[in-house]
Amino acid sequence: MAETFWVEIVSADRLVWEGEASQLVATTTEGEIGILARHIPLIATLAPGRAEVTAADGTRHIVAVEGGFVSVTLTRTAIISPYAQMAGDINVAEARRALIDLAAQREAGDNTMATKQAYHRAQAQVKAAESHDPSHASV
Repeated sequence: MAETFWVEIVSADRLVWEGEASQLVATTTEGEIGILARHIPLIATLAPGRAEVTAADGTRHIVAVEGGFVSVTLTRTAIISPYAQMAGDINVAEARRALIDLAAQREAGDNTMATKQAYHRAQAQVKAAESHDPSHASV
């Protein structure tokens, strides 16, 4: 049995997932990172996208994250993000529509922080939902 460590995924308004895990994979601004038990301590900035936790029982959990950071100690890891949502709770069609609409707004010159943030959130939702259920993947 693989060694485990405690993982918490927290959004600005709630705890999204917590539990014992054998592995965590997330995308930082420097690239993808994998965390196993006893990983060296670090803090890294997350890119909008998805995080994947393999729970101690082998269950895979995919979470959309809008950025934020990951903090790793020898025994626990935390993802802190302004927005995080379990992939299974995402309406893929709505997320894709939002992404298309927001891309059009940005193309038309709307580069406000709110539009950028909404665009990154929709991007993260689509990536996570497609990873959670490959039948939703874009062609």
